[in-house]
Amino acid sequence: MAEAGVDFSDPFCETRKEGPILKCSFQGESVPMILGHADLRAAAKDWQTFSSDAPFRVPIPSEESMRTMRQLPIEYDPPEHGEYRALVEPFFKRARLPEVIAQVDSLIDGLLSEALAKEEVEIVRGFALPLQSRALTYLLKVPESEAETWIGWGIHVFHDGDAEGEKGGALENYLRSKFDQAEGSPDDDFFSTLSRSTYQGRPLTREEQMGFANLTFAGGRDTVIHTVSSVIAYFAEHSEALAELRADPKKIMHASEEFFRVVSPLTHIGRVCPVATNVHGAEVPKKGRVSLAWAAANKDDAVFENPEEVRLDRTPNPHVAFGFGPHLCLGAAHARLLVRTLLTRLSRQIASITVLSEEKNVEEQERYERSVGYLSLKVRFTPTLECDRPE
Repeated sequence: MAEAGVDFSDPFCETRKEGPILKCSFQGESVPMILGHADLRAAAKDWQTFSSDAPFRVPIPSEESMRTMRQLPIEYDPPEHGEYRALVEPFFKRARLPEVIAQVDSLIDGLLSEALAKEEVEIVRGFALPLQSRALTYLLKVPESEAETWIGWGIHVFHDGDAEGEKGGALENYLRSKFDQAEGSPDDDFFSTLSRSTYQGRPLTREEQMGFANLTFAGGRDTVIHTVSSVIAYFAEHSEALAELRADPKKIMHASEEFFRVVSPLTHIGRVCPVATNVHGAEVPKKGRVSLAWAAANKDDAVFENPEEVRLDRTPNPHVAFGFGPHLCLGAAHARLLVRTLLTRLSRQIASITVLSEEKNVEEQERYERSVGYLSLKVRFTPTLECDRPE
């Protein structure tokens, strides 16, 4: 059983001292995990050796049983990857627009006000999940009411609950209905835009449209939710950190990056070797996989001093929580906006946080065990003097 309290420890620390990789079995396949910061960044840029042109096999575990289409643009290499990415990038860049920034600020202010009116609030499904889902509607330019459907899918659209294959099917049915609707009554939203987009001079196929949408809803969901819950759990143990940000709001930018580094909500991602390859002494067969272990690289003490320590003003902070190279996370700007705004609102409105109960989310694999966010986290917020608890 995991110990109580937020856990930013590094399960790869000792292994990384012994060598550059950790061999671990996933779904019966031996996969070398690249652990060091420099080695990982080099591999992430070398898409010819470590390819993403591998439908269903970029995520670890692979997702053949979860979905029926290739996710775009993540499961392509350059130059196709860049051409596909350009089709949807304008939606994800909306996170930088003043009106979207204002919407997210209002959303988080409202969620905190609701939480302050209660004696307790469950953070994972009662705060972080609605935050992630409603904020996504602002990016995709769809009615905020759509978020109610998305909230019902839980923390992860594939892995939340027992009927994993059924959940993937439910998502695909939803996406088909949205694209049917967009074709019949087009607008300027995400679904309508994809329904009339072209790639290399031809219309996108329905499967390609679905591939973009599948990644949009499956990726960046649990990662945001686990980051938000971890931030709140950290402040529950360190109210002085809230006071520090309240006294010096300029630290919020650096603090948000530090939380992405220490939480590292996506432990790793897969790449496939097109030919037999020696990866730091490990022989990977043709079409075998390697793992880019973001979480391990983010705790590499050759790069980060006292890497398990949260330093709100850490700089430089070359973390790889959003990946590295051509496949840098499409949703990075959005995730940064959510966490920066959360830190701003928490520091202004919350004096302290009390954890009432918790259930950690623990990844248990053959060679490591890692705590990543929470399955449940019940807390009580105490307001600052400037923000009295609502009646």
